[in-house]
Amino acid sequence: MAARKRGELFTILETSTDTETNALSDGEDCPLNIPVDVKWFEIPFRKSESDKEDEELQENKGEPELESAAVAAAAAEGEETADSASYILGGGCNIILVTGNGIKHEDYEEDSYYATSNNCSETSSTDSDIDFSDLEEEEHPALFSTYDVLDDECTSPDFWGEPDQVISIEPFTTDSGPQHSLGDDADTLDYFRLLFPDSLFEHMVEQTNNYALYRQRRSGKSDAHWHPTDIREMRAYVGLNILMGINQLPDYGMYWASDIFIGNAGFKKTMTARRFEKLNQNLHLCDRESEPSKGELGYDGLYKIRPLLDMVGNTMWDAYLPNRCLTIDECAIAPKGRFSPTQYMPSKPLRKGLKVWMLCDSRSGYCHRTRIYVGKLSNDLAAAALSHKVVTSLARGLEGRHHHIFMDSFFTSVPLLQHLLRQGLYACGPTNPCRRGYPEALKPRNVGKLAPGEFYQCQHGNLVATITRDAKIVSCVSTNSAPGIVGIGPGKHDGDASDGDCGLVGLGIPRPLPLLLYQENMRGVNLCDQLRECYQVGRPCKKWWRYFLWFYVNLCIVNAYVVLRESRGGSPPAGFNGKQFTQRHFRIRLAQQLIGDYQGARGMERAARKRHADSPLEYGHRLERMSERSRRCRNCTNKGLRHESVFGCKICNVHLCRGGCFSEFHK
Repeated sequence: MAARKRGELFTILETSTDTETNALSDGEDCPLNIPVDVKWFEIPFRKSESDKEDEELQENKGEPELESAAVAAAAAEGEETADSASYILGGGCNIILVTGNGIKHEDYEEDSYYATSNNCSETSSTDSDIDFSDLEEEEHPALFSTYDVLDDECTSPDFWGEPDQVISIEPFTTDSGPQHSLGDDADTLDYFRLLFPDSLFEHMVEQTNNYALYRQRRSGKSDAHWHPTDIREMRAYVGLNILMGINQLPDYGMYWASDIFIGNAGFKKTMTARRFEKLNQNLHLCDRESEPSKGELGYDGLYKIRPLLDMVGNTMWDAYLPNRCLTIDECAIAPKGRFSPTQYMPSKPLRKGLKVWMLCDSRSGYCHRTRIYVGKLSNDLAAAALSHKVVTSLARGLEGRHHHIFMDSFFTSVPLLQHLLRQGLYACGPTNPCRRGYPEALKPRNVGKLAPGEFYQCQHGNLVATITRDAKIVSCVSTNSAPGIVGIGPGKHDGDASDGDCGLVGLGIPRPLPLLLYQENMRGVNLCDQLRECYQVGRPCKKWWRYFLWFYVNLCIVNAYVVLRESRGGSPPAGFNGKQFTQRHFRIRLAQQLIGDYQGARGMERAARKRHADSPLEYGHRLERMSERSRRCRNCTNKGLRHESVFGCKICNVHLCRGGCFSEFHK
């Protein structure tokens, strides 16, 4: 941003409503993703008359005649008043008040400005015991030593100064958006394979078959109802789980119910309920025989899903290059059980769940990278050092690309923003004013009561600390916004100033630029959660890692939908006849393509019975003893009767009564 002229009172930068939103979001010379109906006011910093007097006295020290002239000139200038605004200096900060006539600066009494209102301690109130065992390194000694150096630097008394410095923001010129070689004829399954490749299905098939054998060896008896699965059946199994999130029923067995109003013919045709249950029991992603126990060398809390995390983490990062504005925030997975990694989050809509940190695109909601909370560290870290570790791990690989990262108060701290700025990354977010490094002059106990729209600022290079009052008192730190700039959006109510609505006739509360940037760009994770929570994948279970498996399958579906939507410019795939291709259409089409023409054992048996109904004995169908335990006759069940038998047909894998049920069933 160009240097501001101190002689001007303020510059109005009112945006045009005819400007396209996309151009405004991607342009280099305009604010980041700010609505076009915001009115901008640039408030140049000007020293107060008392400070000017002090400077002139210092310059003219030793010259009595110049000193007296300076005092006289200062007194003459002090009697002049500006028509629309005046400025004061309080701890190197600006104050802005809103009145019925517009923006006005007023003086605060010294007692009220330095009044002690809150009794904050110097320690952070966001201490946490979160552990990320899926990071490449556990200790990061160099990172923590750098953090300590930055922490000591920002706590020095002369670190913060007046908000009159020009900030430097490098333009974002890196390529961004979907990265693939798919043509115009690509369909939903092709985009899903970018995130969830066939090699992952093959790994699931291999480990599921191995785990089924492991269970049989451990129990000492074979499972007569299990046979090895293959990649076609595994795709169909995942496709059925996707459809269960669209057509939701209380229990998965109801999809195979005989009631025509409840049962699903497509599920019955794809595979039997027993086969689906067996796949649920034996589904696995790791080798249980080589899994290290807790306390052993190489123990990993996420061992059960480590292959999934490694493969999906790489595909999510490669399929879509990050845009300029990114969001770091947490999301929660709601489990149906009691697991040790479950965390209580009172400020979130889902107060108790499995926590995942996410790095998402602020505009599209595409998720680039995730980190999972898995338990408590043996050596507890301070919340500030932990947030430093989380953010740097999520932003690894973005160094020097001049991205703008927006995060919440758990992460934002002065040392972290300094570290990111040295890495070529800009950041913005609210923070806890009691954290080390935040300006002492801007802490609530020194600021006192603020009016709506009033704010103070301090600056150190690109670092700008702000405290303002919006709906409540907000403290934030940023490296991507100039001080002294406010934006006023459209008001939510009209009325006279005498009605007690702060005199805001047709105007909203003015917000400093850091707060406005945060409000407009801190939506990436929320947008991703909205797309993901619309349709769940998988069913509740007693195994904690299953929730993460279906979470990442669902996340790959959302990312694939974002890639398809941006790659095709909103146009649907070939063969779609609807007016608008929504996420629901994407999921249904993907599930149908995953299932394809696959038919499980029951479908193939019925086809064989229909082809060879004339002579079942010729094709090996014969009545013989099936087991020692009697089971219901399939033919009698189809007629609404209940008879049990130990005999049946092994080719069809059904129990049948001795008598006419064998021939009647095969007809």
